[in-house]
Amino acid sequence: MVFASTAFLLYFLPVLLAVYFIVPRRYRALRNAVLLIFSLIFYGYGSAKYLLLMLFSVTANYFGGLGAGLCKTRAARRTSLILAVIAGLGSLGYFKYAGFFSETAHALLPGVPVLSVALPIGISFFTFQGISYVADVYRGNAAPQKNPFYVALYISLFPQLIAGPIVRYTQIEREITDRRETLHDFSAGIQRFIFGLAKKMILAGAAGEIADAVFGTTPSTSLAWLGALAYTAQIYFDFSAYSDMAIGLGRIFGFRFAENFNYPYIARTVTDFWRRWHISLSSWFRDYVYIPLGGSRVSKGRHILNLLIVWSLTGLWHGAAWNFILWGLWFGVILIAEKYLWGSRLAARPVLGNIITMLVVVFGWVLFRADTVGDAIRYLSAMFGVGAAADNGQSVYYLLEYLPEWILFILCALPLRDVLRKRLENTASPFARKAAVWGPKAAAILLLFLSYIKLSTGSFNPFIYFRF
Repeated sequence: MVFASTAFLLYFLPVLLAVYFIVPRRYRALRNAVLLIFSLIFYGYGSAKYLLLMLFSVTANYFGGLGAGLCKTRAARRTSLILAVIAGLGSLGYFKYAGFFSETAHALLPGVPVLSVALPIGISFFTFQGISYVADVYRGNAAPQKNPFYVALYISLFPQLIAGPIVRYTQIEREITDRRETLHDFSAGIQRFIFGLAKKMILAGAAGEIADAVFGTTPSTSLAWLGALAYTAQIYFDFSAYSDMAIGLGRIFGFRFAENFNYPYIARTVTDFWRRWHISLSSWFRDYVYIPLGGSRVSKGRHILNLLIVWSLTGLWHGAAWNFILWGLWFGVILIAEKYLWGSRLAARPVLGNIITMLVVVFGWVLFRADTVGDAIRYLSAMFGVGAAADNGQSVYYLLEYLPEWILFILCALPLRDVLRKRLENTASPFARKAAVWGPKAAAILLLFLSYIKLSTGSFNPFIYFRF
């Protein structure tokens, strides 16, 4: 089920809210049961045949957590962790990568059969959540949860189940059993959800129309740049919209999920960009892969190897194709260069640093968006005039036809809203303070109306990160 759908907005969410809040607050276990049942319905709505797979993940991590936290010897606790990781990565490896690796093997050895395995929706996210839970228990950062239904609720909680953010068990451990829903949080959560919905329907939708029209063709040089910039806008507004909606929904039910984006397109360096983009995934790889490998407290050569390993895995996590691996390595190499060559000089020159960072990111998104490595090379070549089509005015058309959206792309990628809110809140004018409170609420009502018009007249457009 998709947040930006009539099934969710008109049926699932209203029914869930009615059933959930009709249960008195003191019956916390019953409210949790309602959330768990509806989360399973949410996942099963679009992936009923894979519901057992997610429940297998819950079971493996539940027993893995018990073993990692309660076994008497370190060896036994470590074995429990390893078995849980094998169960999670084994499932992820088969469903997500069996086809890719069999295709690669078939290209080398034609006798090897090519497997065709459908990808269960959200498997990358709930697998990483389960692994982080068992790892945190093993490290002593969290107590093992003895109630299997609480582990199931943590892993299957519907707001972040399909496309994140990746929520750590330590972040919501107390909220599972001891949270408090308030009218203020309900209002703030609804408002955040609506802003995310508008970001998806109005901004990501328009950017996607341009990008989809340009990619897959042989564009002129100007059109290739325009298409790449459109996809740069699309993937940010699409994915951050889902995170906004997930965070808003979580807050409605008393959960505080960590922020997943922090205006990444204002970054001065690529290192800064990855501190701002998909923060939950970057921190997951840092804490569970990079640091266990030794992080930066190793020799220079080993540090470079650690970065290449992490970024190869980051690329592979995003998709089972060579262009995703190259996308990860592209950023890995740039991050290494920033660390050892030019990073400090870029950080000291904000404007130049942002321009270079955005060029690196845009080139990376072309690799990310292309269907194959060959397609990416051809598209990037067209951006520099090699093999590009003759300019027929299409770039001017897409620029003028979507001019209001292009302006919004730029404005909404900047922290202007935060700056304005802080200034209004800090002013002595009572009118300005009221505007800071009621302005976003009025905007949310208008944006909900506009989003519903888009939703009712547009075609189905799933979130980009559903693929991962």
